[in-house]
Amino acid sequence: MTNLAHDEPVFQISVVARMVGIHQQTIRAYERVGLLVPARSLGNTRLFSTSDVERLRQVVRLVNDLGINLAGVEVIFRLSQQIAELQAELAAARAERDEARAAGSG
Repeated sequence: MTNLAHDEPVFQISVVARMVGIHQQTIRAYERVGLLVPARSLGNTRLFSTSDVERLRQVVRLVNDLGINLAGVEVIFRLSQQIAELQAELAAARAERDEARAAGSG
């Protein structure tokens, strides 16, 4: 068994629809509003990665389980991305601070 990269596009839309339990047209609708951006093969076939499938599962959970509309899902994803970026910046700043302290004590 091979280990696929998390972002390697390998799944066709029919497989993804079965994996997630939704119709292919629903996946296309989510793509149209920009919630998913699958890769395309040379023949223009949609190819989804494992991370695309996980994102799609998040969309389905937010819409079906929590009743959030697609605009709300987009806002949630955008804010989550901003939080992740800010956390990375904070971690880098803390590392710099710790290095400066270590250099100052030594």
